[in-house]
Amino acid sequence: MQRRVPAAVAAAALLVTPFSLIVPVPSASAAPDAAASGTAAGAAHATSPARSRPGSTSAGAGGGLTPTPKQATMVGYGGGIATVDADASRIGLQVLKHGGNAADAAVAAAAALGVTEPYSSGIGGGGYFVYYNARTGKVGTIDGRETAPAAMPHDAFIDPQTGDPYPFTPQRVTSGISVGVPGSLATWKRALDRWGTRSLARELRPAATLARRGFVVDQTFHQQTEDNAERFSAFTPTKRLILPGGEAPAVGSRFRNPDLARTYDLIARKGIKALYDGPLSGEIVKAVQDPPKTAETDLPIPPGVMTRKDLAGYTTVDREPTHVRYRGRDVYGIAPSSSGGATVGEALNIMGRYDLSGMSATDALHHYLEASALAYADRNAYDGDPAYVDVPLKDLLSERYAAERACAISPTTAMTKPARPETPRRTTGCAGRPRQRPTSSGRTRRTSRRPT
Repeated sequence: MQRRVPAAVAAAALLVTPFSLIVPVPSASAAPDAAASGTAAGAAHATSPARSRPGSTSAGAGGGLTPTPKQATMVGYGGGIATVDADASRIGLQVLKHGGNAADAAVAAAAALGVTEPYSSGIGGGGYFVYYNARTGKVGTIDGRETAPAAMPHDAFIDPQTGDPYPFTPQRVTSGISVGVPGSLATWKRALDRWGTRSLARELRPAATLARRGFVVDQTFHQQTEDNAERFSAFTPTKRLILPGGEAPAVGSRFRNPDLARTYDLIARKGIKALYDGPLSGEIVKAVQDPPKTAETDLPIPPGVMTRKDLAGYTTVDREPTHVRYRGRDVYGIAPSSSGGATVGEALNIMGRYDLSGMSATDALHHYLEASALAYADRNAYDGDPAYVDVPLKDLLSERYAAERACAISPTTAMTKPARPETPRRTTGCAGRPRQRPTSSGRTRRTSRRPT
């Protein structure tokens, strides 16, 4: 059975894989809906795709190019899209304008984010997909989180010399052992099969064009690259692509990734099998098990244990969404293995017990922060992969439990942080009761509380 990877490990996979694991391949009517993907056309003055080179090129003597401007608020009709990147938003909007629905647009935009926001998006990572169909009123979700390789040891991140966890960065995050089996590509395919109107091949084309022609580097991309320069310098393909000349791409330069474009082209022709059980799977496993280190790096970069069988066996999971009511509105989210729906839902249930509009801004913010601290305490204690962890989701999202947790909030004094987790009890109120550990069925049984 697949084990969904913890958030810290997933972050490592997202950061490393776009450059060191996704490697060159051989040259050879819109529905009223909404979609959110938590994973991943060329710009003017781009060179010919056939002549494009990897990495960054300057704009020439005339000065730097101007990154595509971001506009936080827009007014329109017929549909809309929001991402962290203007190029990705433009690609998604074009899908809507040409008859695609929200699922189609979300996948096309996610693929574009794999080009322009590779440190948090891309086919080397994983994520979740939430879809709302306004015609049916139904919400569906897909769990496409990375999974741990079958041979992943339970103490992979423990230093045997000290018995303590390795520091998160650079030791844990810069390694083959931190890479999870990627789920983004399978999630995109499942979303299109379930809700979309277009093929995955069609949705990958704009992102492939963007990767081939390039995008204008903004301050965020430059700074994130510079902040990770030591780590990126540790891998030969990463260093060659992302640090041309040994420096982070300059703001206003054009960044191209023709290898990623060819990877998208291959997947468009062969389907997701190209990554999970085809030519790319062998390249991924090779990079994980024998990281392509540069000769000059002094980072440890321990190898991983992922196999081609792990990739071939990857599957997404269709899950029922979480659901709470907040001030007359329905709020849906993704259930575990994500902590999002449970944590946000619990916090909203707690805040819903207060008249925030009647408070000063300071008092309202105080209650928001305290409710969030309580929800996050329970998140850290109980949330995980439900295939392996007993997640008391029904109890955590109950109004009864929200009333109990609200008792810990003082209207005038902030609680000590981090807040302590609690357990749902059969009765409401703030009086002390015997501790009971929640079960996933919603029932409780008396026992001592134990962390998970």
